[in-house]
Parts: sequence; structure tokens; C-alpha cells
Amino acid sequence: MSINRRQFLKITGLGVGGALLGVETSLASGGGGDAGDHIAMLYDATKCVGCHACTSACRDWNRTTPELDASGLYDAPQDLSADTWTLIQLYQGEGEHSFVKRQCMHCIDPACVSACPVTALQKLDNGAVVYDRKRCIGCRYCMIACPFHIPRFEWDKVIPVITKCTLCHDRLDFGRGPSCAEACPAGALVWGHRDELLAEAESRLAANPESYVDGIYGKDEVGGTSVLYLSGVPFEKLGFPELETKALPELSEGMGTVILPGLIFGGPLVLAGINYLSKRQKGEES
Repeated sequence: MSINRRQFLKITGLGVGGALLGVETSLASGGGGDAGDHIAMLYDATKCVGCHACTSACRDWNRTTPELDASGLYDAPQDLSADTWTLIQLYQGEGEHSFVKRQCMHCIDPACVSACPVTALQKLDNGAVVYDRKRCIGCRYCMIACPFHIPRFEWDKVIPVITKCTLCHDRLDFGRGPSCAEACPAGALVWGHRDELLAEAESRLAANPESYVDGIYGKDEVGGTSVLYLSGVPFEKLGFPELETKALPELSEGMGTVILPGLIFGGPLVLAGINYLSKRQKGEES
């Protein structure tokens, strides 16, 4: 009989109600409520002017540290990091170019939540995928599980944890939108309920088919995401992976079952073996 990650943790005392971690599992990986009611964002790459107002707004609201170069001057980030949770990148191809926004996709059924062995990552009923720094043990399973390669690790910290966009869930509770969406001056980024944004995206596609590639990225990929994209350039050229419509937690659920037993039971055996060989070598030298 096979067991999944959560069942294994429960059996070994590391999961539900475990004395060691004592974590809660009241929130499933898919969260609650209708996905159509989830708070979402629609990014229209054809409207983006690359002003980086969204990056600055994100940094201001979440109080992340600006990245500096060797001389101490502001260094515009080229990729997501522990201190940069969203940014604008420029794609330039032969006869075409486009800006593209990077941040957590806030999957409807997130693989990162399913992969986390201590429920440091959770899916809220409003659609946001959030994390609890106090629970995070820095195992980086979420980095392996995420199909969009979003979570980042605090490599420069003594006790590092994972960081990423949280959809400004602390603003959503007060009826406000994500800081990046509210700061966009060009209307390239809008927020609302997911079903309403899908309808808006479909309307734009129908009204101006010559301006867009066919399709809404995030509508169906890995079960759907709460960050949706329209683009005039093929999505794969903008760095978006081609993914199946099936959600990934079934894959990530088995991750802990494979890795954790090796760490828990195999780790002591490896250390014992190293200790034995070390003592044997010392004995031969003497």
C-alpha cells in the first residue's frame, strides 16, 4: 500500500499534530471557495511600457531591500530574488519585442503548497498563496515543485527561508488590490475576480485578434492560475513553460515520501558509516 507525503508525516509524528512540528493542515493545497471568485490579476503585455512602477510598489509595500551594485548604487534587478518579488523583463526578438512581468502565479492548486512538509506555504480562500516565515525550515521543496521556478532562497541569511510574492493578501483583507496592480499607470495590470478577468481577456482577444497571440496564459495551465497573461508575442518566447492542464500536486505529494524517509532513516546510517570508517582509519594509522 502506498502513502502520500502527508500520510507519511502523520505516521512518523512529523505532520498533523506531531510533537516535533505541531503544524496545522486545515487549509488544503487548493484552498477553499470557487476559483472564479479568487482575487486575480490580468497582465496585458501589449499595454506595458516597462516603467517598473509595479516593482517599486511591491518593494515599498513589502519593505524588501533594494538591490545595490558594488558601488552602493541601485542596481535594477534582472531576475526574481529574495528581495525582488516582481519585476519587468524585456524580450527582444527579430522584428518583435515585448515586456513581461514576473511574479508568483498563485496557482489554483499549487504544487508548492502540496510539497511543503511543514505547511509554511498555504492557499487562502481568496486565492493568494502565502507563506509563514516562522514555519519555513528552508528545505526548498517548493522550489523543486514550482513549475514556474518562482520561490527564491535567502542565500545571504544565517537562517534562510523562502520568499515570494503573496498577492498582497494583507491588502486584500481591506478591499484593496495588489500594490503592483494599483500602481500600474498604463493599465497593463488590472485586478479583480478571476472569472471577471477571464471574461475581460476573452473580450480583448475578440475585439483585437490582430494584436494578440491566441490564448490566455494561466487559464488552464497546471489547473489554472490567478495571474493571467495576454501577449502579442508567443508565450514561449517570453519564457513561459508549455505545461499540461493537469494540476501538479499529485506529483509533489510523492516528493516528501521519497525524500523525507531517506533523510530521516538514511541520514543516521550515512553518519554512522562515516564515523565507523573514520575510527577504522585512525586505528590503522596508529
